[in-house]
Amino acid sequence: MKMLRATLLMIGLLLCSQGFATTDQQNKMTTCNADATAKGLKGDERKLFMSNCLKAAPPATEAVPALTPQQEKMKTCNADATTKDLKGDERKAFMSDCLKKK
Repeated sequence: MKMLRATLLMIGLLLCSQGFATTDQQNKMTTCNADATAKGLKGDERKLFMSNCLKAAPPATEAVPALTPQQEKMKTCNADATTKDLKGDERKAFMSDCLKKK
């Protein structure tokens, strides 16, 4: 009976060990936390730093997904509307027309 328990315990440990691998988010959290500690940040300053650090773009080694044609069109139309300093209903109308064009 003890051998069975020991065997089951070992199998359980082997299966669970894969669940302990760190993810990219956990690595980022560890790095941001170490940076905040090194800077001696406390309280609200630390919270703000951690929030900005965790929202920061991933390292340049990761591939950035390409924009879809619709996203490219949206980006271009939005930039044009900003350049023309359009606001409110004028902006909505401009964006609608711009996005309908092919």
